[in-house]
Amino acid sequence: MDRQSRFTVTGGAGFVGSHVAERLSGLGHPTTVVDNLSTGNLRNLESFRDRLTFIQGDLTDPAVCRRAVEEADVVFHLAALPSVPRSMADPWASHEHNVNATVQLLLACRDADVRRFVYSSSSSVYGDTPTLPKVESMELEPRSPYAAAKLAGEQYALAFARAGILEAVALRYFNVFGPRQDPRSAYAAVIPAFLTALIEDHPATVYGDGLQTRDFTYVDNVVDANVLAATAPADRVNGQVVNIGAGQRTSLRELVGVIEGITGRSLPVEELPARVGDVRDSLASLVRAQAGLGFVPSVPLEEGLRRTWAWIQAERETASPSRKVG
Repeated sequence: MDRQSRFTVTGGAGFVGSHVAERLSGLGHPTTVVDNLSTGNLRNLESFRDRLTFIQGDLTDPAVCRRAVEEADVVFHLAALPSVPRSMADPWASHEHNVNATVQLLLACRDADVRRFVYSSSSSVYGDTPTLPKVESMELEPRSPYAAAKLAGEQYALAFARAGILEAVALRYFNVFGPRQDPRSAYAAVIPAFLTALIEDHPATVYGDGLQTRDFTYVDNVVDANVLAATAPADRVNGQVVNIGAGQRTSLRELVGVIEGITGRSLPVEELPARVGDVRDSLASLVRAQAGLGFVPSVPLEEGLRRTWAWIQAERETASPSRKVG
């Protein structure tokens, strides 16, 4: 990347967004982070805050969008109201923050002559179709308001690209995990929830029989994909949607076994009824990612779990210095 390129990361105080902002600013690029801190946390930025321009604001406000993208060459749009269960409880909030805010941001990017827009989408847009792996060209069957909202956002971004308004690429993430992912949220993803259950010595909750599979993707791989999406030639990525995953699927029961092997601890499981809106199986085809972006995941599941376990232990030590875990 041109070292003079300027970047904006929306949702940059969140889990994935903070990792993207850290990578970009660490490479010496002027980087602006915008976040309303509804799910993000300034603590995620504290080790590199001095390298950033931070804007606290909500992207449903056009003025915040304009300020956020001023002078930006590339905008990484990671801001979202996450969680399938949350969207089932409040569909309008999911639409407002995942669709309306995206359109406001795209309009601001158009007016600021932003070169490229990298949109963070979700594998949830595929729904529960039995076909594996999930290929970008297959029919989409979102089965939650969150999934529908993410699909609407990506289609707006790609429509702007196909209309020649700006360059855009949409990245469909598959079950991202890693340090800074909030294990305390009521909507915590399965890996931080499992690791927290382990460290607190209580059973992990599994919704369903535990045989459902996911393509767990370590966050550093997702950051790599974002950088590649920002720099790949336009004729290879503009107007395209691209899967970003590990390219392998793991059942929740298998995940428990891997965690037990890494930590040397037993993790009992409590099974509860399957949740409405959840999909049964997920696996990314990475053919387009490899061809268009040159993307190959570099951190496998076990190594990612080791790093995440170390982070959770360190976080617990920081929160409770007198309490030893190990």
